Amino acid sequence: MLIEFSIGNYRSFKDKVTFSMVAANIVAKEKELDDNNVFAVDDELKLLKSAAIYGANASGKSNIAKALNFMKWFMINSSKETQSTEKIRVEQFKLSTETEAQASFFEIVFILDDKKYRYGFEATKEDVVSEWLFVVPKLRETRLFERVYDGNSSTFNLSKRLKAEGIYPRTRHNALFLSVAAQFNVEIAENILNWLTKKLNIVSGLDDGEYLNYTVNYLAENNDNKEDVIQLIKNLDLGIREIKIKEAQKNIYSEPKSIVERLEFLRVKIEEVINEKASLINTWHQKFDEQGNYVSMELFDLNDQESEGTKKIVAIAGLLVDTLKNGKVLIFDEFDARLHPLISKAIVELFNSKETNYNNAQLIFMTHDTNLLSNKIFRRDQIWFTEKNKYGATDLYSLVEYKVRNDASFESDYIKGRYGAIPFIGNLSQIIGEPNA
Repeated sequence: MLIEFSIGNYRSFKDKVTFSMVAANIVAKEKELDDNNVFAVDDELKLLKSAAIYGANASGKSNIAKALNFMKWFMINSSKETQSTEKIRVEQFKLSTETEAQASFFEIVFILDDKKYRYGFEATKEDVVSEWLFVVPKLRETRLFERVYDGNSSTFNLSKRLKAEGIYPRTRHNALFLSVAAQFNVEIAENILNWLTKKLNIVSGLDDGEYLNYTVNYLAENNDNKEDVIQLIKNLDLGIREIKIKEAQKNIYSEPKSIVERLEFLRVKIEEVINEKASLINTWHQKFDEQGNYVSMELFDLNDQESEGTKKIVAIAGLLVDTLKNGKVLIFDEFDARLHPLISKAIVELFNSKETNYNNAQLIFMTHDTNLLSNKIFRRDQIWFTEKNKYGATDLYSLVEYKVRNDASFESDYIKGRYGAIPFIGNLSQIIGEPNA
């Protein structure tokens, strides 16, 4: 379960943003949504099942997903993918002379095996400047390790509980100690990277076809997973009456089990794999005669004969079912791309439901779909905004920071600019002048 994450510049607090899935203390009116939208971890901590991030184009929404995607990749791969001379793929904020040469900051707080962990690092393109891992086994936060780089070498402070003595000298200046520890079978590090790999997915709605793997695999099974995927697709009113993968192709693609297998699978010819997998799926539609009587079922090829919106829904159906049934975390950039607003709403309601989300999966998505801005769907702490300040830096803030009337329309007030995070469009009337006489 994800609690919060922070990204930005460590030494300049104003350039660091923090996103939280911790449920806030809110007014009684919004507590009507608690049974579905909130779940309790313990007596002290309650988390949200979903959250939406709104903002104008170029306000930084996608950069949040990109930063988390980089953080995940670097945590898993830095020990084996990078060489000592390679640059770290961080992007410093370039619009300020104060921060353009400073380190980038990444931190994530999550729950694994009923324990709360806080892990983070600070890095430039050349070096990992600092790195830390803390755990809260019961009440007090305990340090597992800390690392600080002084410009020449790194100093490590390790807890005996980590069982990682003798490993830190093997850590390059541009690699993460956590990644190295996992390579040398340190159990806590392995468990964290397994959580990242298997429980946290980050996907773009503009390039979601790579997750068609989940749908193909589930359709190849003969169990509840297959039926759940089929029912989800059929119930979203796409005109599809049946969906199957071609018999001759069943079980060709198996879900990669290990971290290495999965990463290699995703890296090799992604576009080629997407097209090949899409061609494995057939859909059936009803065919009628001139009197409107049903006569037969017509076979369609998903890749060649279905709309782009239908392809997207089929591509993510397996991912959605997998996330919900296994209590995973899904971060979805451009969530509403190629989706009707009612379909977007239906997906959100799957997560905001104790019946369909009984394992407390979490959905975080970036969107422009203002139809979802409703106090019937979200509490205020589930709605977030990104806005560029006058210096070009992104501010991230929650609607819970505003005093809002119980009967207020979130959507209307947002469009009117009461919460910020909207584009300020100049006078367009003079752009195209009158034709020459």
